[in-house]
Amino acid sequence: MKSKTAAILSYITIIGWLVAYIKRHDITPKSDLVTYHLKQGLGLFIISVLFNLGLWIILFLAPMLYFINYIGIVLFILFVIGVINAASEAKKPLPLIGKFFENQFKFIDE
Repeated sequence: MKSKTAAILSYITIIGWLVAYIKRHDITPKSDLVTYHLKQGLGLFIISVLFNLGLWIILFLAPMLYFINYIGIVLFILFVIGVINAASEAKKPLPLIGKFFENQFKFIDE
């Protein structure tokens, strides 16, 4: 698997992230691109899960706030930006959340 492919896979659901995480050991020399996008992809996944859980609770308690659901479009846009960055082999952080996840998830560096 090429590093570009693994970087793109790191954004495609948690299963794609796991495949990229496992296959990154097969890439020689070790790719900083894959490591970077694994961190960004995992961060986006965690933010998405937390957002959807919070949204579910809010809508359960106050259904008239249904318009908050449109914030999910921002998460989709972040996903698209991440895939574009990975496809162009750029190590750019995702807008809004990317800088926070650059130095997180130390287990990915190993």
